[in-house]
Amino acid sequence: MKYNVTIGLEMHCEISNTKSKVFSMAKNSYSEIANSNISPVDMAFPGVLPTVNKECVRLSLMMSEILHCKQPEYMYFERKNYYYPDLPKGYQITQNTPPIPVGMDGYLDIEREDGSTFKVEIDNIHLEEDSASMNHLYDTSTLDYNRAGVPLLELVTKPCLHSADDAVAFLEYMRAIYQYCDISEADSKKGQIRCDVNVSISENEELGTKVEMKNVNSFSNVRDTINYEIKRQTELIQAGRKEEIVQETRRYDEESGTTVRMREKVDAIDYRYFVEPNIPKYKITKEWLEEIKKSIPELPYERKAKYIKEYNLSPYDAGILIKEKAIADYFEKCIQEKIEPKTAANWIITHILGFLYKKEISIEEFYLTPNHLFTITEAIKNGTISSKQGKELFQYTLELEKDPTVIMKEKHMLQISDETTLTSIIEEILNENQEQINMYHNGKTNMFDYFVGQVMKKTKGQANPVMVKEILTAKLKN
Repeated sequence: MKYNVTIGLEMHCEISNTKSKVFSMAKNSYSEIANSNISPVDMAFPGVLPTVNKECVRLSLMMSEILHCKQPEYMYFERKNYYYPDLPKGYQITQNTPPIPVGMDGYLDIEREDGSTFKVEIDNIHLEEDSASMNHLYDTSTLDYNRAGVPLLELVTKPCLHSADDAVAFLEYMRAIYQYCDISEADSKKGQIRCDVNVSISENEELGTKVEMKNVNSFSNVRDTINYEIKRQTELIQAGRKEEIVQETRRYDEESGTTVRMREKVDAIDYRYFVEPNIPKYKITKEWLEEIKKSIPELPYERKAKYIKEYNLSPYDAGILIKEKAIADYFEKCIQEKIEPKTAANWIITHILGFLYKKEISIEEFYLTPNHLFTITEAIKNGTISSKQGKELFQYTLELEKDPTVIMKEKHMLQISDETTLTSIIEEILNENQEQINMYHNGKTNMFDYFVGQVMKKTKGQANPVMVKEILTAKLKN
């Protein structure tokens, strides 16, 4: 029997590209030095007051517009009251829903790799402050307040997704939007993206019992979490143990590849929301919203359409290039360097991305610049080096971190493409191998490769292979 799978997501993304935090003047910057970017406001010292960062509000409203949400007439914040060690105030400044936060009732159309599309319904997106981060050691826990007060956008979908692949496709596109709009680096390694996943399955169109997985920290883990939870709940139903599927909070354990129960969720927690008294509400003008709307940059799918139409790339290649803004920017810089678009796309997808994934680095840390890549591809195009040598030059450039022009000279990689020089070398080899010429004319055509090999040996692999074969063919024919 096929079951109805329903998935809802809560995506948390830090706004990392503002100078200060959302309610304090502390520096908004990732740092591995604990408690280095903090202020009395972040630490909840007595007598301090929050001040709203207008740029955070602007970027939040931009996301709301992109998601086709309803925007509020007035902006205000509320206190979400609960105690946890990483929350120094004893409450979080956030936006309760409803009433209207920065965005409500939106949607986003997402493209799958096969070209089909699906709609993701957005319940709401709201702006809040992040908590501090805790590090649990063997016999103690430590607190780092750098993250306390960092602006955080929480996006909540409706239960409208039905597969792990669709969920990940949506999250990947959302990450790309955050990057393209210069809202966030959206780097999961820095903890800038976290996701809660809700999964239920049922035997009909009605929703099943919702099970929540908290703080899944990578998209691959989101996929594994959903697939495991579908499998777990399905097996329980098929074994006649449906009552064991209860509304609860679980976590994903990477080592075992399973979800583990944390706590049962029977009743909704009463957070005792009330309006934040220290931040007066203020009107969001239509003029400001229109200004924000006009400032929205070129979005990922718009770039994808451009790459297909203007550069004749396949939808698949274009889709890979636009997944991360830094990769798309690198591609466009390659175009500016006059590299053929299809050539640039092929090198990025086949060689560069593979290197980045293997070394676990970003394109910003990648030594080989678009100008370096132009040098390599142009040398291949002009016959200065062979395509095989081009791949070797690519590796040498990354290993030695030198300009490929210098490496070509040092490694004697420059091809001999002068016809007079090659003809002289070939004639010399033919004069020394009369017996092999006779064998060739007597039907042993594989001797042709022998002659090519002799030329390459004599030139230390620098002879242009295409020209060598053309000249050899003509000489042997005569």
